[in-house]
Amino acid sequence: MKSSNVVKVSFKEQMLQAREDAIIRTVNGLLSQKGFEAMTVDEVAASVGIAKASLYKHFPSKEDLAAAAMVRVMRSAQAFIATLPVDALPLDNLRAVVRWTMERKLAGEMPSLPSQNSSLRATLIGTADYLEVLVAVSDVLGAWIEQAQAAGALDKKLPAIAILYTLYARACDPVLEFLQMGGQYDDAQIVDVVMSTCFNGISAR
Repeated sequence: MKSSNVVKVSFKEQMLQAREDAIIRTVNGLLSQKGFEAMTVDEVAASVGIAKASLYKHFPSKEDLAAAAMVRVMRSAQAFIATLPVDALPLDNLRAVVRWTMERKLAGEMPSLPSQNSSLRATLIGTADYLEVLVAVSDVLGAWIEQAQAAGALDKKLPAIAILYTLYARACDPVLEFLQMGGQYDDAQIVDVVMSTCFNGISAR
């Protein structure tokens, strides 16, 4: 008789995981809408429909809540990158990642990056899971940037790290929300416009 390697998860554990997922989704949305400083633990608990004491059983602080959301988003980005064709042009893959990022932002699924003096920044630096996935994603994007520069598709005079940070900044670009609030363009058009300004610039051609 063959032994099974499948680990059975108890109903209680499944419920705890489902609650944790709901908490992280809620935090993700609040971080996208109002940012870390304005988000409160009380509104997270109220939005999920649980007591604040129950929330603290999963995440001991507001910083831990936000860090979990940031890790979830970075892992989602990593998973998306893994779906891209290995034989595609580096610039095409960079465009695909930036487009995915902006679509998530417009859908309210992309947390805003913490400010320089935010307590969240210190927590993220001390979160091994976050640093691991950040380095992994950055290494892939950085390699694509260097390959695109070598091929003449991106400006060779610009430091690769500056291009990387510019692309990361699209994850919290307020232009996306300003255009969305204006109501003149749908989300697909907004992404196209910002993609153009990001990769082509605003100079007349």
